[in-house]
Amino acid sequence: MHELGIVFYIIRDVKKAAQENGVQKVSGVVMNIGEVSTIVPEYLTDCWRWAADKEDLLRGCALKCNIVPAVTYCEDCGAEYGTVQYGKVCPRCGSENTYLIRGNEVEIKEIEVPNN
Repeated sequence: MHELGIVFYIIRDVKKAAQENGVQKVSGVVMNIGEVSTIVPEYLTDCWRWAADKEDLLRGCALKCNIVPAVTYCEDCGAEYGTVQYGKVCPRCGSENTYLIRGNEVEIKEIEVPNN
């Protein structure tokens, strides 16, 4: 389970952003998680709850995960298609001259702070 290690990096980055912006409390973190990123969102949120509650800045902070669909691009015909459904082979022309254009993300999209 590599999700715990990822949670530690998220916490580090959120703490840094909070410090740079004079934020004393974070109420939510929104993540973009790619469909083929190998991250299991349920594991990530379980690890988050355990680790975030150990930090005063993040105690009670919610982690929300947006799933980004995986899309592949075919260089031969220009088609974009769902990676999970079709894999590396373009369903339009049968080419394997393809590459992933999105769906492998693991990024912080938003850091939410409580209204005072």
